[in-house]
Amino acid sequence: MKELNVKQLTVLAARIRLETLKVIRSRGFGHVGGSMDLADLMAVLYGAVMRYDPKDPRWPDRDWLVLSKGHAGPVAYATFGIMGFYPMEEAYTLNQPHTRFPSHTDRLLTPGVDLTTGSLGQGASTAAGAALGNRIDGRDSHVFCVVGDGEADEGQVWEAFHFAYAHKLDNLIYFIDNNGYQLDGPTADILPHGDLAAKAASFGLYTQEIDGHDFAAIYNAIANAYAAKGVPSCIVLDTCKGKGATFAEGNHEHSSTPKPEQWDEAIAAAEKALADAEKA
Repeated sequence: MKELNVKQLTVLAARIRLETLKVIRSRGFGHVGGSMDLADLMAVLYGAVMRYDPKDPRWPDRDWLVLSKGHAGPVAYATFGIMGFYPMEEAYTLNQPHTRFPSHTDRLLTPGVDLTTGSLGQGASTAAGAALGNRIDGRDSHVFCVVGDGEADEGQVWEAFHFAYAHKLDNLIYFIDNNGYQLDGPTADILPHGDLAAKAASFGLYTQEIDGHDFAAIYNAIANAYAAKGVPSCIVLDTCKGKGATFAEGNHEHSSTPKPEQWDEAIAAAEKALADAEKA
C-alpha cells in the first residue's frame, strides 16, 4: 500500500465520478446510482492500494478486482481509463454495437476486468475461487470483491462467505456496498438484512463497517484486513446511492434515464467538484 494522500484521492475520486457520468451519458441511460457511490472506494484501491500494470492487465502477480455487482461497470471503465488501461474516450461507446464496454463487466472484452460478472451472487463465488487459485500458485496478491446490499439477497453470496472462511482465504476482501436501495426500492422493504456486518461476522469473516465515502476509513480498514491472518475479510461500506450525480443522489436511483438538461447539469456539477478538489 502507498502512503495515504487524501488530497490526491479526493481529486482522483472526483475524476472518476466525472468520467463515470460521461461514460453513461454516451449511452444516455444506465446504472448511475450503484456506480457513482463506488468512486471513493475505486480511488483508494487504484490510487493507494492495488498492484496492477495498465500495460499488462493480465500480469500474473496483480491484485484482482471483482465487481460482483457487475452493473457498476461504468465506474470501473472510468477508473481503468483514467489509470491508462486504454484511452478514456474508448469507454464512451458503452453498450453500443461491437463495443468493448458492455453494461456488465466482461473479462473477454475490457482490459482491467478480471472476472465476468452480472448474474448477481456469482462474482462472490468466483472471487473466492480466484483467491484460492492465487494462493495455490504461491502468489501473495489480493482479490477485492464488491457485493451490493441488494445482491446480498442471493444465497450464493453467503455460500461464498462460508467457502472463503472454510479455506482461510486471508487474501480475499469483500466489500458490501450498503447504500440501502436496490432495483425495486429500499432493501429494508424488499428483504430486510438486519445488521449486514453482524451477519458477515457470523460466517467467520473479519468484518468492519465504515463510511464508504471516507478515504482514510477505507484505507485503514483495508490495512486492518491485510493484518487479519487466517480469515477472509468483509468491509461494509455505508454509502449514498448516486453520490455526486445531481439527478440521482437525492432519489437513490438504481438506473437513470435523465433528460439532456439533467445530464448537462450533472456534468457541470461534476466538473466543478473536480476543479474544487484540484484547488483545495
